[in-house]
Amino acid sequence: MNNYFNMIKSQNEKSNKSDIKLKNKLKKQAGDNMTFNMPGYNNDSNPSNLYDVYNGFIRGNMFKQLYNRYKLDRPYDVKPMNRQAEILTKVDAYCFAAHDLNLYLDTHPNDRDMIKLFKELSEDSKQAVREYEKDYGPLFVDSSTSYPWQWNTSPWPWEND
Repeated sequence: MNNYFNMIKSQNEKSNKSDIKLKNKLKKQAGDNMTFNMPGYNNDSNPSNLYDVYNGFIRGNMFKQLYNRYKLDRPYDVKPMNRQAEILTKVDAYCFAAHDLNLYLDTHPNDRDMIKLFKELSEDSKQAVREYEKDYGPLFVDSSTSYPWQWNTSPWPWEND
């Protein structure tokens, strides 16, 4: 029986050494920022602690206290090349913001301020989609309900000027 426990102890020591090697390897890869996989949400859901729609979109997180730069000094700034791309970026940003708040509300369903903000952002995203579709045709397959079928009659993005 003693041999069995010695064998288990030896295996645990080897496992701990490999865990330390893995931690050191990850630490070396991540540099100073080892918090990339450690959520730091402090349950402060005040909407004034949120990024604006565009900054939340380029950071991938509407909540300032949850944003972690990881290896980026600053997020990539989206620079649309024309009006169509500009409106599409607006659609993306509003849809992202509404979706991010939706995820928050999955775990905090009684937060009235966030529910109100979610409704506003959802309406803003629908308005941005309408603005895009007015000038450039259906954006989503379910946007086209007219006769004749409009989904495939609009020019594709590479066919525009």
